[in-house]
Amino acid sequence: MFGLHQDEIDRRFMQQALELARRALDSHDVPVGALVVHESRVIGRGYNQREKLHDPTAHAEMIALSAAAEYLGQWRLDDCTLYVTLEPCTMCAGALVLARLPRLVYAAADPKAGACGSLFEITQDARLNHRVETTAGVLAEPAAELLREFFRNRRAQGDK
Repeated sequence: MFGLHQDEIDRRFMQQALELARRALDSHDVPVGALVVHESRVIGRGYNQREKLHDPTAHAEMIALSAAAEYLGQWRLDDCTLYVTLEPCTMCAGALVLARLPRLVYAAADPKAGACGSLFEITQDARLNHRVETTAGVLAEPAAELLREFFRNRRAQGDK
């Protein structure tokens, strides 16, 4: 994206991730959206589908990473950036390290389960063979508002 600063590029892609998060919200799942970008092109998209697929691993990040790997025809996601609306959990952070993803951008922090700085620091752990450059807080408030809306609705329906 010629002529744009990195923070503007990050905001534009995060806006797309927020649109994916709204799809998760519409399907009654935790509103998290993710996309993988390679050479300024989105090559993988995902949103939480645990409820729809009855799959505990159907996190937005996992779906987006799988789609990107399929697109590239390899498991190494060199030169890619993952944009996600919520700080990745331990499973997803581990997948970022295993995929050799160089960069992560996330919106809202997750103090209860975040594994990229909040609760754990998997993506920066020197004991692992790869580290992921991380930018946090891009469009954090709109992402957090989607999460608040989801949990307000769940509580109103008597769900935990």
